[in-house]
Amino acid sequence: MIAFSLGHPGFGPRRISAELAREKWGAIRISEHGVWRVLCRVGLNTRSRRLALIARHADPYERAPARAPKELHIDASEPGEKVQMDCFYVGRLSGTKGTVWQYTATDVASGFAWAELHQSERNPRARWTKELLHRVAKELKAAGWKLQEVTTDNGSEFRSREFGQAVAAEGARQRPIKAGRPNSNGCVERLQLTILEECWRPSFARSLAPKSTALAKDLEEYLRYFNFDRAHTGRLTKGRVPGDIVFGARKTRTVR
Repeated sequence: MIAFSLGHPGFGPRRISAELAREKWGAIRISEHGVWRVLCRVGLNTRSRRLALIARHADPYERAPARAPKELHIDASEPGEKVQMDCFYVGRLSGTKGTVWQYTATDVASGFAWAELHQSERNPRARWTKELLHRVAKELKAAGWKLQEVTTDNGSEFRSREFGQAVAAEGARQRPIKAGRPNSNGCVERLQLTILEECWRPSFARSLAPKSTALAKDLEEYLRYFNFDRAHTGRLTKGRVPGDIVFGARKTRTVR
């Protein structure tokens, strides 16, 4: 059947079925649907595929190698070059009014993390993003580095004039990500997922109604471990501890 279809690539399943039933071709009895299913199985169910195989334009048995997607990375060569910030909803906790948010920042080059818990009536507040920004810049400066760029999403807590003025006061620039492109802020997004998995879920498992003060203490202890006692296996950190990257060269560098 396959040989006949290749010998007569212009014939359709009905014609092939009729011709094979003749004594000339061995009186092979097979319906046109049976012909079509067999040809589908070997990838020759259309005239164009049969013609292409004969002309060697394309071989249905040889698939073109899939083109590997281009890898997109967020690169930074030194601490402070790129810092990403975001907010994470923790929830409504016992003894608090409103909602508790985690305000998060991470340095791309070193993986060093900052995170704080603050309450607000509903959404994150620019007041706390501003204070976290100043804290990040101050600690980087103490280690001999300068805050150069801050990447944020387009939430009101980052688009506010208050936060923009704080960025300018630190001599840095703000780079809001494009709408629908959360991967552009992927380092801090991944950090928040790590904190959720390694800090918040164990904390909530230990207490049915945890208080914000207890969670703040858990977060502080976790960040101490994360920054100074946890080897990071990222593409840039390569098994190093973030605190060693940021503060390891403190004595040999000067603030620029």
